Amino acid sequence: MAALSFPVITFPHNPKPNSTLNNEHSSSNFQLLPLIDQCTHIKQLKQIHAQMLRTGLFYDPYSASRLITASALSSFSSLHYAQQVFDQIPQPNIYTWNTLIRAYASSSDPRRSLLVFLQMLEQCSESPNKFTYPFVVKAASEMKDYLVGRGFHGMAIKSSLGSDVFILNSLVHFYGSCGDLDMAYQVFRNIPRKDVVSWNSMIAAFAQGNFPEEAFSLFREMEMENVKPNDVTMVSILSACGKKLDIEFGRWLCSYIERNGITSNLTLNNAMLDMYVKCGSVQDAKLLFDKMLEKDVVSWTTMLDGYARSGKYDEAQHVFNEMPKQDIAAWNALISSYEQNGKPKEALAVFHQLQLSKSVKPDQITLVSTLSACSQLGAIDPGRWIHVYIGRQGFKLNCHLTTSLIDMYAKCGELEKAIEVFNSVEKKDVFVWSAMIAGLAMHGRGKDAIDLFSQMLQAKVKPNSVTFTNILCACSHTGLVEEGKDLFCKMEPVYGVVPGVKHYSCMVDMLGRSGNLKEAVEFIKKMPIAPTASIWGALLGGCKLHGNVEYAEYACSQLLELDPRNHGAYVLLSNIYAKRNKWDQVSRLRKLMRDSGIKKEPGCSSIEVNGIVHEFLVGDNSHPQCRNIYTKLDEIVARLKSSGYVPNKSQLLQFVEEDDMKEQALNLHSEKLAIAFGLISTAPSQTIRVVKNLRVCRDCHSVAKLISEIYGREILLRDRDAAGVGLIGAAPQPVEALSFDRGGGAPKGMARQGSELAPFFHREGIFKEGSTEDCPRCSS
Repeated sequence: MAALSFPVITFPHNPKPNSTLNNEHSSSNFQLLPLIDQCTHIKQLKQIHAQMLRTGLFYDPYSASRLITASALSSFSSLHYAQQVFDQIPQPNIYTWNTLIRAYASSSDPRRSLLVFLQMLEQCSESPNKFTYPFVVKAASEMKDYLVGRGFHGMAIKSSLGSDVFILNSLVHFYGSCGDLDMAYQVFRNIPRKDVVSWNSMIAAFAQGNFPEEAFSLFREMEMENVKPNDVTMVSILSACGKKLDIEFGRWLCSYIERNGITSNLTLNNAMLDMYVKCGSVQDAKLLFDKMLEKDVVSWTTMLDGYARSGKYDEAQHVFNEMPKQDIAAWNALISSYEQNGKPKEALAVFHQLQLSKSVKPDQITLVSTLSACSQLGAIDPGRWIHVYIGRQGFKLNCHLTTSLIDMYAKCGELEKAIEVFNSVEKKDVFVWSAMIAGLAMHGRGKDAIDLFSQMLQAKVKPNSVTFTNILCACSHTGLVEEGKDLFCKMEPVYGVVPGVKHYSCMVDMLGRSGNLKEAVEFIKKMPIAPTASIWGALLGGCKLHGNVEYAEYACSQLLELDPRNHGAYVLLSNIYAKRNKWDQVSRLRKLMRDSGIKKEPGCSSIEVNGIVHEFLVGDNSHPQCRNIYTKLDEIVARLKSSGYVPNKSQLLQFVEEDDMKEQALNLHSEKLAIAFGLISTAPSQTIRVVKNLRVCRDCHSVAKLISEIYGREILLRDRDAAGVGLIGAAPQPVEALSFDRGGGAPKGMARQGSELAPFFHREGIFKEGSTEDCPRCSS
């Protein structure tokens, strides 16, 4: 390998170096200083440093400060070296102290900035000035340390620097980054002579704090005050526009930038690109992208994400293929775009491509996105591979990875493994605790979830909105109604968490599941917020469970008034009618859906075998092993009948007269096809894991239990969409999982108060009874 070489620096001749300098500095010594600005590498700077030590120039405060500035703030800076230089200076001046504080404030460890500041208070003869405080306030902003930042605010006031615009601007940014927008706005209003940075800091605080309207209002006020916006202003306003999803205003902003001659640069162009994508106008984004003379990885990944968001996955893949450099950020963008837009199978396929390419290594962002895809699909094998990979690569198991692993194992039916991951980490933030609570909830262990919530409080971790969504779901799915009510009532007064739509939806779901439909209706009427589609959906789900037509019609009418094209509302009401043999009403709803062009989401069951995800629709004959699957299915049906199985024909939600047609319709459900494929494709020792996008009917539930007993196989059957918002936007529900013991012992069961029997199996998974089917003869 060739040795690195650097341009030779010619030093001024000085045959008699001095250890100290007086006021009569030799001109030859000071010829060294301009050479500092010519350095392009730390090695050159070290050569000058050595010469300054030999000549004694280093002991001049001004000269030393020049060296510190280059070593700490230049393009080739080294904070480690800067600290060594600083420690050699006998008496650093205030400028030198500020330089080191500034460098650490912008580093990966801003705490060092505060340590240098404390050292400065003790050792420096000069007091902190108007340049010192903005740097330490920035460090507090990076650390999100509210108390420390407030302390600096007080110190600045006591130092008679409380009205300095530089300090006040930094404080606006600090309070905004810590989420205290009221204080940020108060500081902003108290700035005597606001400059463009003042306005930019406050606008950015509103934009980042998800208050786009306030950002727009301040932008208009800025213009009225004749303060000319710059590119930084426009980046924040474009960000606010993207959150507001206002494409027309976004287009006006882009024309404003052009009309007012605001300097266009890569950052601003990327902000415009991001705005177009978030507002859903991929066409505008493409026009801008094609015009951009300079593009970086952000430009390319934003365009890729835009196509993925709009469902144009071929175009997204094309952008990825055309990228000049497919670094890990590009792979992450493609994986996350699929994963976040309901395409987990494609996300796993891209991850597999990344593994095969060996061009770059997955990072923590890659693993978090891929684990989420595994969770959605119930794909345990790639999830396990990632867990092993994390250990082999020496990744620190941070809170993001821990949360993702817990979620993946719980949704794949491996609750004990999820608990093992939870117990293996010392540092647990609120999201780690919340994920474990959700894992217990989805496996029907409501009391354990409540116990874990108590342990979380004992660990001094403050619950947040997500925590309460999960714990209320745990109560709902295990019939712990009184416990759920008690937790809900304590949310705001005890824990300071204001109930939101999701929490109200959980409460309605809880009351509906337990059969307290009248109480659920009264609860909705007394809510301080307007009922949303998710709340009416939760009530409709309870009506479906208990067959209450009157409240179902009421809930459905309210839901469709808010969301006229919600296919789930029609389907659930149709199912309720069907179970009451109101076939004329079923036909009326089906006709109404046809006339309105509303289509029901088709049911789909997936199973992972040897790292490949196979999907099945009702009566599917597209699989390469179709003949073998149906042969196995015929064998299953024969063995089921010989064991005394009688099809649950009440699950047929369309009018079918012939008994053999009813039985045939039930046999073609996608879950049964997936299980049949699992039996012929996996070893007897392997668990068969099937994930369905809709809810599983009782007949498939019963059949899965019997197959488990007859074939001696463990089967995990999970409703995929129940992991988040339900079929019709009902209360956010934990993933519903059930599993069956090999050998088929009698299931453990428990009845919930006011509800039907809720069976629990093997890993104590809970299965929610009854729902939409995927068979055209069984579903509305």
